[in-house]
Amino acid sequence: MNRIKSLREFFLDLLFPRRCPVCDRPVAPFGSLVCASCEQTFPYIRQPFCMKCGKPLAQEEKEYCRDCSVQKHYFDRGIALFEYKTVSDSLYRFKYKGRQEYASYYASCMADKGRKFIEECRPDALVPVPIHKSRRYQRGYNQAEVLARELSVLTGIPTVPDLILRVHKTAPMKDLSARERQNNLKKAFKICRNDVKLSTIIIIDDIYTTGSTIDAMSIELKKAGVERIYFMTLAIGRGT
Repeated sequence: MNRIKSLREFFLDLLFPRRCPVCDRPVAPFGSLVCASCEQTFPYIRQPFCMKCGKPLAQEEKEYCRDCSVQKHYFDRGIALFEYKTVSDSLYRFKYKGRQEYASYYASCMADKGRKFIEECRPDALVPVPIHKSRRYQRGYNQAEVLARELSVLTGIPTVPDLILRVHKTAPMKDLSARERQNNLKKAFKICRNDVKLSTIIIIDDIYTTGSTIDAMSIELKKAGVERIYFMTLAIGRGT
């Protein structure tokens, strides 16, 4: 089956060349996930960063960003790979322009850079942040689920996309304040299984801003019996 899948992907790449997540041109050399000339373009977040959410910090003596110092979070801990401003164009194409093939490269970065974090978490499953069915219909896919499935292939950790649903269509979060985000997400998620047998999960998403979405999910997941909740995202803003 793996050989058949590889052959299928090979011929699909010939007919519809994979696009580079950095420059969006057909990947060179053929068969790679990113152009050789673009490979080092996205710099990883390095220490110091917030020990709760992973935001990069300006001062080494700080352990937490300002948001995590004053706000209670319901998740245990999370990490991100890149500062949002360095990958914003790429993520926009991934999320809104149908560039699902970017997920293979993103997931390889997550598996590589996040290996130690994943090993420490020892998750039972990866849970992608769900989107409302109307947005999924409009977009054709959930970018977090596409990313989680690619990461699952590399790590062997199962993806559980139907554990929790977004039952209310929320307003776009980017223009809302932190309090508005929290109100926007009230009762937005619903557990859709009666037999949740997962003790530790990693929530997967493309962007972390204030943590409101992951907090709202975490509240419902902990009610359902999940004990430890971590997250991994591709991008995050800078902390203070």
